[in-house]
Amino acid sequence: MQIRKYLIKTENIAASGVLLLLAGVPAVEIVLRTFLRSGIHDGAGYTAHLVLWITFIGGMITSRGDQHLAISAGLDILGKKTAAFINIFNRTLSSTITFAFAISGLSMLLMAFDESMMIGVFPVRYLTLIIPLGYLVMSFRFSTHKKLAKTERWIIRSGFLFGIILAFPSIVNIAYSLLSEVPLFMDTVNEYYFIFAVIIIKPLLVILILSMFFGLPLFVVLGGAAYLLFAGAGGVLELIPNEAYSMLTGHSIAAIPMFTLTGYILSESRAGERLIGLFQALFGWVPGGLAVSAVLVCAFFTTFTGASGVTILALGALLAYVLMGNGGYKKDFTYGLLTASGSIGLLFPPSLPIILYGVIAQVSIKDLFIGGIMPGFLMILILSSFGIVTAIKGSTPRIPFRLSAVAFSFKEAAWEVLLPLLILVSYFSGFTTLVETGSVAVIYTLLIEVVIRKDIRCREIVPVLLKSIPIIGGVLIILASSRGLSYFIIDAEIPMKLTFWVETNISSKYIFLILLNLALLITGSMMDIFSAIMVVVPLILPLGALFDIHPVHLGIIFLANLELGYLTPPVGLNLFLASYRFDEPLARIYKTVIPFFLMLLFTVLLITYIPWLSTGLLKG
Repeated sequence: MQIRKYLIKTENIAASGVLLLLAGVPAVEIVLRTFLRSGIHDGAGYTAHLVLWITFIGGMITSRGDQHLAISAGLDILGKKTAAFINIFNRTLSSTITFAFAISGLSMLLMAFDESMMIGVFPVRYLTLIIPLGYLVMSFRFSTHKKLAKTERWIIRSGFLFGIILAFPSIVNIAYSLLSEVPLFMDTVNEYYFIFAVIIIKPLLVILILSMFFGLPLFVVLGGAAYLLFAGAGGVLELIPNEAYSMLTGHSIAAIPMFTLTGYILSESRAGERLIGLFQALFGWVPGGLAVSAVLVCAFFTTFTGASGVTILALGALLAYVLMGNGGYKKDFTYGLLTASGSIGLLFPPSLPIILYGVIAQVSIKDLFIGGIMPGFLMILILSSFGIVTAIKGSTPRIPFRLSAVAFSFKEAAWEVLLPLLILVSYFSGFTTLVETGSVAVIYTLLIEVVIRKDIRCREIVPVLLKSIPIIGGVLIILASSRGLSYFIIDAEIPMKLTFWVETNISSKYIFLILLNLALLITGSMMDIFSAIMVVVPLILPLGALFDIHPVHLGIIFLANLELGYLTPPVGLNLFLASYRFDEPLARIYKTVIPFFLMLLFTVLLITYIPWLSTGLLKG
C-alpha cells in the first residue's frame, strides 16, 4: 500500500513538473531569441521529449483512474453478470497488448538509439525509456483496480504471459541486442510465430473490433490492431513504438497538451462566469440573447479544449441554470442547445483537431485556421438563430441593454477576451511558432487566473494541472498507439487501392462528397476525432486529390463532419457526456438534440458543397 501511494505521488509530481517545463522551455526560447538573439541548445528536442514524457506519464495516470477514452454503449444493454465478464475480458486483453507494447518499446530503443545519440546533455536512449516503462505500468494498472476480486486480478494478470507470446519477435531482438550468443531455439520459435500469426490474425482482429463497442480502450483497439496486422504480415513489431516516438516528437504536437491545459485552467477559474456576464450584457437585450451567449461561451472554451467534452462537463450546469432560470427556456431546448454547442468551436484557432489534421495531412496549419473561420461562424449563426426563433415564439424574458453593464462586464472579462487576440497576433504575425504560442497561452492564463484574478490559489495549481492529465494523456496515448496503424495502412497501399476503386466506380465529384459525408458521420459517431484523424485522413487524402478538392476545403469538410459525429446517435460522445452532466436518460438527450443535429447537418452540407466558405479567405 505504501509503495502504491509513493508511486502515485511520484507520478503526480512528475506529471505536474513535465507540464510546467513543457510550457516553460518555449517561453524561455522566446525571451532569449528576442533579447539575446540566441536560444536553448536543443530546445526543440527538449520540448519534443517532454511531450513524450507527458504522454506516457499521462497514460499511466489515466489508467490509474480508468479514464481512457472508450465506447461503452454495448455494456449498457447487457446484464450485470455479462457486463462484469466482458470487463474482465477487456482488462485481460488490455493488459496483454500493453505488455507487448512495453516489450517492443524496449526492443525499439535498444535497436534505434545508441549511446552516442544525445538531446542536449541527455542520451536519447534514456529519454525514450519512458515508452516501455509507461506501457508496463499501464499493463499492471489494468489488473489492480480496487473493485476487482483477487481471482479476477490473477485472471487479468495472465495477460502478461499472453503479452510475452505476442511480443516474442521483440524478445528475440532484445536477446540479439544484449547477448553475445542467442539460443538457436529462439530463431526456430520465431519462425513458427509468424506462421501461426497468419492463421489467427483474422479472428483476433474480429475480437478486438467487437470489444471496442463494449468498453475496450480505444488506444488498445488501434494499437492492438496495428500489432496484429504487422505480426500477420511478418513485419517488424518495433515499428509500432518507433512510429509512436516519431509522432509524439513531431514539431507541432507539443501545442496540443499546452492548449488543452489552457482550456482547463480557464474552466477551473471563474472565467466562464465572466464571459457569460459579458455576452449577456452585449446580447441579452435581443430575443434569444442568452442562447447566443451560451453558444459563444461554448465556442470560446472548445477552441482550447478541442472536442473533448470538457465544455459540457465544466460549463453545462452553469449555462443550463442561466438559460432555464434567467432565460426562461424549456429544459429540452436548453439540453439540446448545450449538447450541440459542446464542440461548436472546433473550427476556430487554436483548435487541437486542426493542428493534428495539419500535421498528419501535411497541410499548412495557418491555412486550416483561416479556412475554418467562415464555416465556424456559420455553425454559430445557425445555432444562435434557432435560439432567437425559439425565444420569439416563447416570449422569453430579455435583459435591458445598459452601457454601464457592458462596460463593467467587459472590464471583468477583458483579460480572457484578450487571450484569443494574443494567440492570433503572436502566431499569425510570425513572432511565435505554434508551440511557442501554446506556451504563451498557458503562461498568460496562469498569470490571469492565479495572479491577477486570484480565482486559483497557488496551492491549487498542481490539482488543476492533474485534472487536465486524463484528457492530455488519454488523447496523446491514442495518437501514439494509432500511428502504427496509419503506417500499416499506407505501407499496405490501401489508400492507392481505395483511390483506384473510387476512380473506377465513381465519376461524379458530388456523389463522392455525399458518400464522404456519410462515411465521416458514421466514423465520427463511433470514434473520437483524434483517432479518426490518425486512421482515416491517410485514406481520404488521395481521394480528395483525385477529385481536385482543395486540401484546406477537404480538411474543413473532414473536421465539420467529425464535429457533427459527436451528436450522431446512438454513440456520439457529446450525447453520453450530456446525459451524465444533466442527469438525464440517453433517450431524452437523443430527442432533445435531433433538431440541432438536423440544422448542423444542413450547415455541414453547405460547407461541403460551397468550397468558397473554406477557401475564400485564403491568399491566392
